Amino acid sequence: MSELVGWKDIEAARGRIALLAHRTPVHTSRLLDAACGASVFLKCESFQRAGSFKFRGASNAVAALSPAEWTRGVAADSSGNHAQALAFAACLHQIPATLVMPENANPAKVEATRGYGARVVFCPPTHTGRREAVKHAVEESGAVYVSPHDNPFVIAGQATAACELFEDVRDLDMILAPLGGGGLLSGTLLAARHMAREVRVVGCEPAGADDAARSLRTGERVTDFVPRTMADGLRTPLGELPFEILRAHGLDDVILVEEDDILMAMRFVWERTKLVIEPSAAVAVAPLLLGKFDAAGKRAGVILSGGNVDLGPLFATLKGAK
Repeated sequence: MSELVGWKDIEAARGRIALLAHRTPVHTSRLLDAACGASVFLKCESFQRAGSFKFRGASNAVAALSPAEWTRGVAADSSGNHAQALAFAACLHQIPATLVMPENANPAKVEATRGYGARVVFCPPTHTGRREAVKHAVEESGAVYVSPHDNPFVIAGQATAACELFEDVRDLDMILAPLGGGGLLSGTLLAARHMAREVRVVGCEPAGADDAARSLRTGERVTDFVPRTMADGLRTPLGELPFEILRAHGLDDVILVEEDDILMAMRFVWERTKLVIEPSAAVAVAPLLLGKFDAAGKRAGVILSGGNVDLGPLFATLKGAK
């Protein structure tokens, strides 16, 4: 199955989304380097259109559809970032979009998805609930289903973030990326194995949603579980296609991150680098700050996956403190 996504697909994705997606900047921080004991390079997908790396894969998948498929529109299930990205990609192509989102989805992501003109359908916050709801939505609308991770065009699109990082920063020793459904990490691994074979590729996963770590350890994909993590973008089970790619191409490691450490890393990045990132992105920073593996003196790339944070509670608190 891993042969479904190859280097030619990634090259095609780069050409397809060149005028759609931003080439996001790479930021550094002296304070972050000092805290980690390493030279850290932050690939800021928080500056990507629709606020996350997901726009790369969604825009590639939509652009690759035939005119007949465009008339049917698109549909997907997503906890938020893929929903926003697919809604925006559909908006750019002027086609309808239906997004199935869990009932506990980030309110800011729900409103942004609606803001791009998509229809939002809520479902129970379980894998089974999502699958049943999106199946019904596809049958009802006739839309083309665009999986957040089990889609070769989506994975090829996500890989373009790592491609840019490898071009902008030479001689990386390692690259860290969040791990949820696996689209970003599998794309990152494919890019690394082609462009920078010696780079160590590390997946970072919430301990409260550790299905990917368990799946890769046992060789059997865990699909039905209730995630318990603030990193809402990483609550989805590891996809079948990413699972096969990560196994076939030799993912180097998966590191689990506790909830308090996600919050610590998020606060550090906000305060010290002035970059607004969401909890899912902080999951890839926390292992460096915690010294969970030997990064001393190394050059580490980190894909900051997104910056879609619900700031309503924060500003409500600030207003109440006046």
